[in-house]
Amino acid sequence: MPHQTFSRSTSESSLTGTSIESPGYTSLDTSFDNLSLASTPNTEHSDTFSHGRILAPGQNTDEYILVVGGLGYIGSHTCWELLKDGYNVVVIDDLSNSFTTVLDTLHSMNEERHNDTPCRRPELHYHEADFRDQSRMEEILRRYDYRFASRHTSKIKGVIHFAAYKSVSESIENPLKYYDNNVAGLVRFCQTLAFFNIKNLVFSSSATVYGVLADKGGRLPEEFCTHRETSWQDSKGRQQTTLAGCTGLTNPYGRTKWMCEAILADVAIADPSWTVVALRYFNPVGCDESGRLGEDPRMAPTNLMPVVLQVLTGDRDHLDVYGTDWDTPDGTAVRDFIHVSDLARGHLAALSTRMTGFQTFNVGTGSGHSVAEVVDAMQKASGKTIASVRTGRRDGDVGMCVADPSKAMTELGWKPKKTLLDSCRDLCRFLGIQTVNGVS
Repeated sequence: MPHQTFSRSTSESSLTGTSIESPGYTSLDTSFDNLSLASTPNTEHSDTFSHGRILAPGQNTDEYILVVGGLGYIGSHTCWELLKDGYNVVVIDDLSNSFTTVLDTLHSMNEERHNDTPCRRPELHYHEADFRDQSRMEEILRRYDYRFASRHTSKIKGVIHFAAYKSVSESIENPLKYYDNNVAGLVRFCQTLAFFNIKNLVFSSSATVYGVLADKGGRLPEEFCTHRETSWQDSKGRQQTTLAGCTGLTNPYGRTKWMCEAILADVAIADPSWTVVALRYFNPVGCDESGRLGEDPRMAPTNLMPVVLQVLTGDRDHLDVYGTDWDTPDGTAVRDFIHVSDLARGHLAALSTRMTGFQTFNVGTGSGHSVAEVVDAMQKASGKTIASVRTGRRDGDVGMCVADPSKAMTELGWKPKKTLLDSCRDLCRFLGIQTVNGVS
């Protein structure tokens, strides 16, 4: 394959690393020709960037990772891990469930980390946009095209897609909202990416794709939910065959994630130039150990830990514990709680994969903790009492959901490093609460 050389425009080569498109900041000043998504050209590759592999950070200062929903809880922590590793980052966020103060924090942390070192400071750009708005996304992505390439060749070498609605209870009450954003939005977004020959995607999936299979007990392997017939060996060495699909999805949110995976699997089969990694999250908790990034959504939280924190800060009187009659040691639901920084590092591992096609990976610890154990751990870390009220089960919940993360450990070279107590202590630091074993 002949080596391709691309030139940069003067305006792009002078980017400062603090570009933003929002009031109070300087936006990238460029103009573009009209663009149509009527057809998708074939992908071209260069020797500089081999498809299916993101270059190691620092090797090419002209490349970017696009993070959609990058100011949210998991998105912001992933942006920080990318910046720490030297990646240039482009953030897309519509601020529907996040704040620009998170961006300010990321800029400050990035500057402080790199000001006193000889290392190049990675660029961090922000564009306020709804990823479903194709014309707006075209406008943004065109800014990262190599100007003098004969066909669309983007400086964006990988995309991490976080933007999705995620409340199980809300999805039951308003399913069309979830199907429109999570599923239809993904289809439109992939069409836009394909037009720009951006075909390296890490997708935020969820353990909810396992549905009631989670209640079988034991750890969940990826093969419990596949998108084509799969033969595999279980933990006891027995040969198993799983048909495409998943049995017993319990809520529309889980169905949207399963549908998105199925769509992406089909896309990768139809066009082998795509590399798609779907990371099935279990239950992210904690925050960056600095205490400067955390979970601060605009919308009312429904996940366990944000509600626990509201009780700690006095914003809530008590924690509602949904279900005390599950088939678990203490009767409360058991989940696999993974530190958000460990989860964020999983995205970097996925970006670096040399695999092609569509792959799924569980991102969890492999150990389960009950709701009661989480409350106890937070009480130990904070030295405070967390009032709770036990109530009935919620629709769409399952009693147990624990990952088998061995595939991610083996094939991505990733493994979790932090404990549940680490998560609780980091959260106390974020809230400015003095911990029992140290001052935040």
